[in-house]
Amino acid sequence: MNYDVFNGDADGICALIQLRLARPRSAQLITGIKRNIRLLDKFNVKSGDQVTVLDISLQKNSVKLLELLIQGAAVFYVDHHQSGAVPKHPQLKTLINTDSDICTGLLVNQYLNGKYPLWAITAAFGDNLNHRAEQLGNSLKLNQADLEILKNLGIYVNYNSYGSCINDLHFAPDKLYQQMADFESPLDFVSANPDLFTQLQQGYQQDLAHALAVKPEYQNDKVAVFLLPDTVWARRVNGVFGNFLANLNPALAHAVITANPDHAYQVSVRSPLTSQNQRGADQLCSCFPSGGGRKAAAGINHLPSDQLMMFIQTFDDFYA
Repeated sequence: MNYDVFNGDADGICALIQLRLARPRSAQLITGIKRNIRLLDKFNVKSGDQVTVLDISLQKNSVKLLELLIQGAAVFYVDHHQSGAVPKHPQLKTLINTDSDICTGLLVNQYLNGKYPLWAITAAFGDNLNHRAEQLGNSLKLNQADLEILKNLGIYVNYNSYGSCINDLHFAPDKLYQQMADFESPLDFVSANPDLFTQLQQGYQQDLAHALAVKPEYQNDKVAVFLLPDTVWARRVNGVFGNFLANLNPALAHAVITANPDHAYQVSVRSPLTSQNQRGADQLCSCFPSGGGRKAAAGINHLPSDQLMMFIQTFDDFYA
């Protein structure tokens, strides 16, 4: 049995598309909303099974990964989030790079020697690695119109992954992957699926407009904190709103805090794009039990309401 396990955001989807275009094989798809990263807990294996894992933290899945290896599965693991100690095992192959300017789609592009670079560009735009995406696009002599389509597609597919459950999303990530997977070029995908692209575009623009009407809860010359209400649009937009704010004010660190139905909060943190502190978002969020991520962008899945002010103070102190 084959299993393809991937983050439901643009990076995870675009990384898997590249791999399966280059090396087709049928597999059971294991994915979910962006914050659902304990994906290895969703299935069991037997000896001889093949497991590909893309764009989820090895550190958060280390115990289950060891179980899969002990049970006899062969695992190929590609990621750019916190990894912790990477186990050594003859059945485990890893491509782990936690630099702040890399994503899983770019790692797969390197692994495949640049076979499907347009999907890697889309992944990089989705992870707000605009400089890396543009750099790769320019090396391919892409025109500005095509580069803009890839940028928007990356943003919209990434936006589609945020929510507290699958019902919050416009498209379930596994279904969206299946619609995209047969296209060697994301430009061809967009051309063949204008209604889908338009639906994501309109949803993104409408939800972002709601977020832009929210005033900062706290702001100084180093950080800005935005508190979003307990609504579906807020749960969908919190991550991409953080990316938007980071690009708008690259010298600031940003925290987008969204109220949840369980009277707790979900937090998205973006490090300053123009500072060496860009390397700190994962470190900051890991101070909290459900926190983690990568150096430029990280989050906390469940922040108890009585810890809100403590988080804001910790966030402010960290980037001061």
